[in-house]
Amino acid sequence: MDAIDRIILDRVQADGSQTYAEIGAAAGLSPSAVNDRLKRLKAERIIRRMTADVDPAAVGLPMLAFVLVAINEPQGESRFRDAMKAAPEVLECHHLTGEFPYLLKLRLRDTAHLEQFLMDRLKPLTGVVRTHTLIALSTMKETHILPASLSGAAHA
Repeated sequence: MDAIDRIILDRVQADGSQTYAEIGAAAGLSPSAVNDRLKRLKAERIIRRMTADVDPAAVGLPMLAFVLVAINEPQGESRFRDAMKAAPEVLECHHLTGEFPYLLKLRLRDTAHLEQFLMDRLKPLTGVVRTHTLIALSTMKETHILPASLSGAAHA
């Protein structure tokens, strides 16, 4: 990945609706060269997918919550992981070090939806022994953009 790829990645992440001509103008390339580079970046799985950034409140999911999960049965972890992958409320599921081996990021309608998720989807799972829930009161920054320009020349 070179400096031009980084420019393309930064532009596509900032606004995926830009034309190849607009991206090319920023990167010093023709639209067809931008197309070729994007195809290569997708083939190399540097770009995993192209998506839309949807406002959660606009689609009825204004509540953001984080749940730390403790599991005491290693054999239950695979069922837990599968259940979290399948749960539409779970935006992210991270395996951590420390007292709670999992962190979930959830988008929900309200506290009743959170309670339903905890009682019906999470706590009945084998091995789940403890949870700790945090509700975000507000969000100052939430992004999916990875600053490709910060990755430096070491990976070129």
